[in-house]
Formats: sequence, structure tokens, C-alpha cells
Amino acid sequence: MKQLLNLLILLPFLFISCAQQGFKKLEDGIMVYPSDLKGDQAVRLQVISDKIIHVMAGIGEIAPDDSSLMIPEEPAVYKDWQLEKGESVLTIKTRSLAAEISRKTGEVVFRDSTGNIMLAEKQGGGKSLEPLDLEGQKYYTIRQEFESPEDEAFYGLGQHQHDRMNYKGKDVDLYQHNIVAVVPFLVSNKNYGILWENYSISKFGDPRDYGDINTLKLYGANGTEGGLSASYISRSDPAKVFLKQQEAVIDYEYLEDLPKLPKDFPLEKGKVIWEGSIEANETGIHKFYLYSAGYTKFWFNGELFLDVWRQGWNPWSHLFELDMKEGDKYPVKIEWIPDMGESFIAFKYKSPLDPDEQDRLSLWSEVANQIDYYFIAGEEMDEIIAGYRHLTGKSPIMPKWAMGKWQCRERYQTQQQLLDVVREFRKRHIPLDDIVQDWFYWPADKWGDHDFDSTRFPDPDGMIAELHEKLHARIMISVWPKLYEGTENYKYMSERGWVFTGNINNRQKDWVGYISTFYDAFNPEAREYFWSKMNEKLFSKHIDAWWMDATEPDILSNTSLPARKYLMSPLSIGPSARYFNAFSLVNSQAVYEGQREVSPDQRVFILTRSAYAGQQRYASATWSGDVASRWYDLKAQISAGLNFSLSGIPYWTTDIGGFAVERRYERPDAQDLKEWRELNTRWYQFGTFCPLFRVHGQFPYREIYNVAPEDHPAYQSMLYYDKLRYRLMPYIYTLAGMTWHEDYTIMRALVMDFLNDEIVRDIGDQFMFGPSLMVCPVYEYEFREREVYLPAGQGWYDFYTGKYYEGGQTIMADAPYERIPLYVKAGSIIPVGPEIEYTAQRKADEITLWVYQGQDADFSLYEDEGTNYNYEKGEYMLLPISYSEKGQELILKNKVGSYTGEPEVRQIRVVSVSRENPVGFDATLGSRITGNYSGGELVFDLKGSNY
Repeated sequence: MKQLLNLLILLPFLFISCAQQGFKKLEDGIMVYPSDLKGDQAVRLQVISDKIIHVMAGIGEIAPDDSSLMIPEEPAVYKDWQLEKGESVLTIKTRSLAAEISRKTGEVVFRDSTGNIMLAEKQGGGKSLEPLDLEGQKYYTIRQEFESPEDEAFYGLGQHQHDRMNYKGKDVDLYQHNIVAVVPFLVSNKNYGILWENYSISKFGDPRDYGDINTLKLYGANGTEGGLSASYISRSDPAKVFLKQQEAVIDYEYLEDLPKLPKDFPLEKGKVIWEGSIEANETGIHKFYLYSAGYTKFWFNGELFLDVWRQGWNPWSHLFELDMKEGDKYPVKIEWIPDMGESFIAFKYKSPLDPDEQDRLSLWSEVANQIDYYFIAGEEMDEIIAGYRHLTGKSPIMPKWAMGKWQCRERYQTQQQLLDVVREFRKRHIPLDDIVQDWFYWPADKWGDHDFDSTRFPDPDGMIAELHEKLHARIMISVWPKLYEGTENYKYMSERGWVFTGNINNRQKDWVGYISTFYDAFNPEAREYFWSKMNEKLFSKHIDAWWMDATEPDILSNTSLPARKYLMSPLSIGPSARYFNAFSLVNSQAVYEGQREVSPDQRVFILTRSAYAGQQRYASATWSGDVASRWYDLKAQISAGLNFSLSGIPYWTTDIGGFAVERRYERPDAQDLKEWRELNTRWYQFGTFCPLFRVHGQFPYREIYNVAPEDHPAYQSMLYYDKLRYRLMPYIYTLAGMTWHEDYTIMRALVMDFLNDEIVRDIGDQFMFGPSLMVCPVYEYEFREREVYLPAGQGWYDFYTGKYYEGGQTIMADAPYERIPLYVKAGSIIPVGPEIEYTAQRKADEITLWVYQGQDADFSLYEDEGTNYNYEKGEYMLLPISYSEKGQELILKNKVGSYTGEPEVRQIRVVSVSRENPVGFDATLGSRITGNYSGGELVFDLKGSNY
């Protein structure tokens, strides 16, 4: 006790000593008290590994967040580092990098092992902590800025819908939305990534909010200053005018704003035209934000700039920048035709930001205890993503059947409908693994109790048994975190304070007509109960997979951010503003941990409409939400999926065909039907090469045979790609295995594999599917060719013809209705399996190895039992395969490992493709058995062969 008292007496003096010295050394890093910072501000560097440094900055004795949702386990103390003390800087060194911190400003600079700067905080430190009082607690609004060279590129940050690949110099709002998934992890082409540990609304780039357009000088159509001319007219009779007036603000963005619309203006029958001129107060790049539902057109300087549509209940924004000169007037015009029901529009603006500030890397968050980020170094982007997963958790291998075809619609209304669809697929021999039951299978007033409506689903147990036993299909079912007031589960959770009360207090009815709320997934007891009811009502019936919808959480659509925070409260762990973005993470946790406890050997599969950093550890895939069935949306999905994959979560998908449908497609004339079929075909071609292959959408029905008749090119194309997906299953499932064993990413932006090719930095409409296949989707109506860039440094083969091309050039590729451009990287081995209609139909005991010559090649075929977690115990098989360009030999090496049920002998066929022997892909080639493989080495001599 005496020693303890002496220590307590000494502690203040020790602290003063450290402050006078300017730093103190810790077991896992250093705490620095920069001389230029006010008060007791400090910066802490924590060494996580030789390539990961944790940076924290705040007030007082800062420490890692011991209640982190993002980082599931406190990292073990890493001791292999040294501290070098300089007069002006302190330097932490590991084998791979150095982190310097200024004793004066707290500015941190990261260098590689050769001393080159990888990342530097803004000169002076670039740190901002503004005090914030929230629900009686003290927090900060924070910002961290970094210097960024001109040739830097940024990727990741989750899934966004503005058709942008490289975020350098751009702005990205990081808050969850129906079609947005936020993951605050970015990757740079400068061999590092940053994981930003914060759960609140955040921003990449310019942190300012958009304001009203009256910041600019506005002129009406007749030149009168003060606003744009607004005409509220009949859409069927433009001569019928409801109202004309001059308006300086266009802000009908949220439900709360709709009362501001002119009274008695009929949204469903009217349209609005705003026109006039805008004048800038300064020269520079001006930022605009046009948010709308319905049909919206925007003209700038006489040219049509935007022509978009969005369903009324799910509006979205378009961001654009205009180079304007001070004092010049620019004609503008907006035409808005509202969609059915509620509809929204807003036109907003930001003045130019200093170009130096715009080009910096900036991260801002609304609510924080401190600045908190992880710097992750890597020689390639896969290594950086592996660092992210080292911190936030590995991604389990999805069940093998999940890599097959998923079929869904909004919605199968009866069990007869659902079963009839699967029966029809089997009758037509269309490959299929999974059928999906969307929302409202429950009694109308029982949302949240997880019961089937017995009048429409009289025998769900029998339905699921027939799917499993007779039709060889799996079923995923929609489960929301939503509860109707008065249901059994609502009563139980409400009595214990486990539900959000805002929507209940507001007496807000949903679109069905009932008052609802969501449960508090941040509460561990609420999570346990939520899963227990899913288990009792659904998992006990042998449901295979979970569709966790509306996990933003979307308690009430189209309400403002302040209102959304109110609706997401009370929160068991703190203010909703602090944890705004993390609901999907903990909701997935409830299901994953619950199922693994109940059925430890059955792989979990979760599909969510939102995501957050770390969600991959809960076997969660994400889809891109209720996007529109439009060509623009198809194109935007490509870069959205690529950036999501670069955010560290490997499983992503989109509603093939788009979810929300213009009314012109519901009862189409000949031209609209023609476009509808082509749109679905092109989307299907793209979706074949997404990590998950899933068809979904509103009416018209999306089953292949409902899109087009059997003799139509749309049907034939979709069937071709469906069969190709299944033929490629040995390749695809190997990629799935690599996500766990190698922290691999399946859907790959070109910058991942061709980092040194500057041209690929901004390419967001081509991608690699695994190491070998380059996919080039077509996303414009009636286009029958498209530009394709072939990355430099190697050759490329046309998948369909075998024709060889040198890399480093842009070509005009053929893109007939039935096909998209598809290329194979020279130096590739692609294993192709037998024709199957579902993944478990037969084992891959027949393998055709397609060898694309031109460079040495390696591929390790991966297999395991496909449905359990035995791979975590080492029960899996790798078959290493290599090709030597010099020796012209293909070698199947001794297999590594084994698993229960693997084939004892495999029939191996080989097809060799070279410049001299151009062979297009044909599943019937390689029909001759060229060797039997039973686990030992097998060699094929390809010199002068006819393989």
C-alpha cells in the first residue's frame, strides 16, 4: 500500500516531466505533446504491425477506443520497432516504414523503408477539433488534412452512385442511404490506405454543406435580378398555368420541405420549369447539387447537361462542377416532372474551394472523441486490403451455392408462385441455385414477428423441403429490423427499452398503413432476442440465407439528416449522431453470431442494403440498393461495385435490370419493350461477372423467360452467360476461397493489377474478374461496339475468338447484342468445369484447363466441402498448376491438403491458346481426355500440340 501511495504522489510529477520533455514512450508507441498545440492537446502513435500505424489526436491522455465496433479485438502489442529522438522530430521505425512526428506541430509523415514520403499530414499538422455538446456529453467535430501529390488517386469509401472511380479532388458524403453504403476506408495508388475510425456522418474532401443557389446572383427569364423564373404548369396542357413567380431558392429535398410547394399544385399532373441566368461572384470551379425524383432535365449555357429519372420514393443527387468567371451570366433551365406520389427536388450550390485545399486528402466527421485513423502500408493494393482485414476481421468463404445464380422479384406473393418459378427454371434447364422471398410474406399487420401468412403460404415447411429435396435449390428470405406497433416482438422489446421511439411518438404510418419502428441493434440483449425469434420462426424451417433489408436504418424514407438522427434514438450506447453509420454492422453481427452458435457447421450468408467497416467478418454481402432501371444507373453500378470492393469487403452485387421501373415499361409499346429487353440483357451480362450473380426488381418480372421468349437474342444471351457462370465455377469458387486464405478481392479495378499503368487510374467501366478475365460492360442503348483499353505490359486474348492483342492500346471492340467484350490476360490458366444446373449437381471431376500463352502462369485450384466451416480447421484442397512459357509445359503439381468427399481421380483436358493458335472459348472443346489426375504430378507438353 505504501508503494502505491508513493506512486500516486509521483504520477503528477511524471506527467509534468513528460510534458516538459514533449513526449513519453509507451509499450506500443509514443504520446507526443507538441509545443505549438494549445492546452493539453496530444498526438499518439501506436504501432500495430510493421506496416500499420494507429494515429490518435485529441485532448489529454488519449487512448484507443476500448468499445470499438470497427476493430473487434484489441491488437496484440507489437514490439519490433525503434524510436529515434531528433531535435525537431521523433521517428518510429519498423522493418517496412517510418512514422515521423513533429515535436512542434504534431504533424505526422509516413515514409517507406527507403525514406520516400508515402503520406504527410498537412503542413502544421492539419488537425481540427471543434468542441461539440451533444445530449449532455462533450465531443468534437473533427477534421484531418493530408498533403497529396498531383498524380495521386483515391479509391474505396464504400459504394456511391455518382459514377466516379478516382476520388482525387472530388467530394464524397459519407452517410448511409438506400443506394449508398459507407465504408470509411480508402486506398491510394501511393501504396497506402487509411481506415478512419468514426461512425458519425463524415465527409471526404470539401467539408462544407451545399447551400441555396441564391449565394449566386440569379436573374429571371426576363433579366430581372432576384431569382429564376418559375412556371408551375400542367404537363398535359402547357398552356394551363397554375402559378408563375420568381424564386431564389429551390429546396424541396425532404418530407419536411414539401409543404413549401405552392398550395393546390398537383404533383401528379403538373410540371415545373425554372429558367433564367446565374452569375458567379468569383472565378473558379463552382459545385452544384441537383437532387430529384421524377423526370428532371438541366440545361447550362444552352446545352442539355442532365436528363435523369428516379422513382418518387427514392430520389437521388447528381453532382457536377462548372467553370465560371466572375461577372459573366450563364443561362440555366430546369424542367421537373414529378413522379407519382411524393416527389422531391432541390438545386444547391458551393462556391469554389482553393485548389490546393481541394486537392488535399481531407477527412471530416461530425461527432468524435478524438481524431482516430490507421495508416496501412502495402506494396500492392491486395496487401493494403489485407491490412484492413487484419484490423477489422477476415472475410469468411461464402457457401458454394451462393456463387451460383440468384433469382428474385418484388415479390413472390404466394408459395405457389415461388415454387412455380423454380420448377420452370428446372424444366427449361436454366442454371439456378437460389430463390429469394422478398418482403410481405407475413400477415399484413404483423411486420416483425417473422410469421408466414397462412393464406398465401399454407405450408412453408413443405415449400422449403421441396426446394431442397426435389428442386435442389436454396432459399433466402427478407428480414427487416422493423417492428409494427402492437406485434408480439414489438411489445417484448419495447417493454425493455430496445426500440427506437421517434416514429412511434410521431404516430408515423408506413406505406402499408401501420405505425412502425426499428429495434436497437446496438444493444447486445436486443440482438440476442432478435436472432432468437428469427431462429424460432425461420431458421428452424431450414432457411438458407438472410436478406437484411433497410439497414441504413431506413426508418422513414426521405426525411432530413436531423430527423433521421431523432428517429434512430434512444440508442443504448450513446447519441445516435455518434453511431449514425454503424447500424448495419451490428445488425449483421446479431445474425452471424446467432446462427454460428445454433448451427456451427452451416455457413452463414447475409445480404444487406448497407455496410460498414468490418462487416465482412459477419459473412455479409452488400447489394447496391433500389437503383433505377436506367442506362445511367447501369453504368454507375460498375464504379460503385469497384470502389466497394476496394473498400475491403469482397462480396457485392446489384439488382440485375435495376430495381425501380419507369411506368413506360409496365405496359410498353414496341419501342419501350425493345429497350427494356436490351437494358436487362446488358445488365445481365455485367452481373454475370460480379462477385454475386443476382436478378431482382419490380414489375415487369425478371425471370429470363419473362423478359423475352426463348428464340429472342435477349433470352439466348442471358442463358449463355448463366451457363458460362456455372462452367467457370471452379475458377469462381477458387476466387471465393482466396478471399479468406489470401485476403483476395474478386471484382478488381484495373488499378489493382496494373498500378504502374497511369491510364487505368480513372477507368471505372472495365474491371478484372479474378486474375485472368477483363470484363468490359456495355451500358448505352443500341451500342454495338465500345472502346476498350488493354493495359500495358502484356498481351490480351479475345475470349470469344482467341485473337491476340498487344497491351498498352485502346481498341474499338465489337459488342453485338448477345455479347460484351471479354478479354483474357496472356499468362492465364482458367479451369472450366462440366455443364451443371446447380452447384451441387456434380463434383468437378472433369476439368478443362484453358491455357493462354505469352507469359508464365500459375493458378491454384481451390476446393472444400462448400457448406461448412471445416476450411477454418485446414480441411481443404489446393491443386497448384503452373505453365512455363519457355518450356511450353503445363504442370499439375502434387495437391496440397484434402477434404471429405473430394474426387479421387479427375479427368483433365487442356486447351492451349496462343498467337499462333487463336482459339475462342467453346465449352465443347477439350472433349478428349488428355490425362487423369489423382493427386500426384502430371505434366503436359504443349510444344506444337493440338491441345
